[in-house]
Amino acid sequence: MLTMEARKFVWEGAIPLQVHLHESEVTTVPYPPPALILAPRLGYLPLLASQIKPHFSSTLPPGADTIWFEYKGLPLKWYIPTGVLFDLLCAEPERPWNLTVHFRGYPGTVLIPCEGEDSIKWNYINSLKEAAYIINGNCKNVMNMSQADQVELWRSVLNGNLEVYSRVSSKLKLRIVSDEYSAASNVLSLGSGQSLDETDVAGQDKTGRVPVRLYVWSVSEDVDDLEDAPPVDCWDKISYINQPVEIQEGKCFTLHDAVTSLLPEYFLVNSLIDEEPSRKRGEEEKKDLFEDANMGKDGGEILCQHTKSCSKSDDVEIKLIRIQGIEPKLVIPFSWVANNLMNPDYFLHICVCLKVPRLKI
Repeated sequence: MLTMEARKFVWEGAIPLQVHLHESEVTTVPYPPPALILAPRLGYLPLLASQIKPHFSSTLPPGADTIWFEYKGLPLKWYIPTGVLFDLLCAEPERPWNLTVHFRGYPGTVLIPCEGEDSIKWNYINSLKEAAYIINGNCKNVMNMSQADQVELWRSVLNGNLEVYSRVSSKLKLRIVSDEYSAASNVLSLGSGQSLDETDVAGQDKTGRVPVRLYVWSVSEDVDDLEDAPPVDCWDKISYINQPVEIQEGKCFTLHDAVTSLLPEYFLVNSLIDEEPSRKRGEEEKKDLFEDANMGKDGGEILCQHTKSCSKSDDVEIKLIRIQGIEPKLVIPFSWVANNLMNPDYFLHICVCLKVPRLKI
C-alpha cells in the first residue's frame, strides 16, 4: 500500500459509538435512547459534545456541563485519541462501542481537567512540539508557526481534512525515518516524483528517531482467547511508555524489534545481523519488491527477512499488537509503520497485549 493510500485509510478511520447517558443524570421518563455516532479514530471524545449534548439536553439535571465518558466503569482519558482508546480497551472489537456519557460529577482525581476544545487543541500542539523535538532535536518550526497556519492545521485535524493537513504540516519539515519502499512506490505512482508531503524523497535527511507512545496491558498465561480476558477497570493496569525508537539506517528493523526494544524488562534483544551481507541482500530484495507491486493492490507484503532475535524473559509472549485498528505482522518494516500509521501529532500510538506467566509463590 502506498503512503498516500495508507494515510487516507488512516484518516478516514471511524468507530461506531452507541452512547448512553448515565442513569444518575436522567431526570425524565422514559429513559432517553442512546445516541448513535460515527467517531473519527484520530479525534478526541470531548469533541463529540456538540453532537451528543442536544440528544440528551431535555433530560439533564440543572447545573454546569462538563462532559466525560466511561467504559465499563473506567473514566476515559480525553487526551488519548478515540481510536487508541478503542484499540486499547476492546481486546475483541465491540461494534458499536457502548460508552456512557456524563455531564456532571467530573472525576478530577482520575482525569485532568478539560476545558473543551481549547484544552484538546493545546494538548495536540504540545504533542506536536514534543514529536518535533524528538525528530529534529528542536521544535522551533512548530513554535514559529504563524497563527493562520496553526489555526488551519488544527482545523484540518478537527475536520479530518488530510489534504489541508499535508500542505500545512509539510512546512514543519518533520521527517520521520527513511522508508525506501514507500518512497519509491510514491514516485512510481505519482510520476512527477512528488510525495504526499511535497518533498524530494531522495534528498531527505532522515533522523532515525520515531516518536512512540506505547500502551501495554497484560493477561495471564491461562488466557487463550482475549475475549475471556478481564476488562481494564483501572488505569494502573496500563503501562504507558513515551519513548522514541532509534532506527539505524541501512538495517532491516522490524515492528517486533521496535516493540521489544521498548520493553527491555520483558525481552532481551540480541542482534544476529551480519551487516554487510545483510545490507546487500536487503538492497536486492527492496529492488525486486519495488519492481513487482505494492501492498494493497496485489495483496503482497513487504517483510524483513533479516531481523534481530529476541530472548524472551520468563516466557513472555506478545499476544496482540494493534495500531490504527490494524493488527500488523511483527516482521513488517518499522519504517513503513512509522511513516504510514502515525497520528496527526507525528506520534505512533501502539497498543500491546502481553501474555505473562503467573507469579509462582
